[in-house]
Amino acid sequence: MDTTQLKKFCATLPGAVSTLHGHPSNILTYAVGDKTFAYFKTSDPERWRFSIKVTPDRFLELTGVPGIKPARWMGRFRWITVVDVRSVPADYLRELVEWSYQEALGKLSRKRRALVLNGIDP
Repeated sequence: MDTTQLKKFCATLPGAVSTLHGHPSNILTYAVGDKTFAYFKTSDPERWRFSIKVTPDRFLELTGVPGIKPARWMGRFRWITVVDVRSVPADYLRELVEWSYQEALGKLSRKRRALVLNGIDP
């Protein structure tokens, strides 16, 4: 899976909204409700590095894999950065993104979650 395919996948999740933040952050975020579940860095030298939140066990497992490291500033909250998304099997990457999405969705109130999943969130 390349960057374009991954961006399309993130955008297809129910209620997912992408937002491009310019200077100084230079990131493309994907959020459900107001909770971010994934983001890409959009400026050099880190262009298209991808970050998501993972479980504590996966955080320990994945940060030991070459090309995956704790996300800058967000590593303490179990976010990882994948330097090149093509280096991770597509099915595994989809699974990680779906977990991060579900984690973000679960942090919304029941009412807000229902609105998001029904496509009527403001």
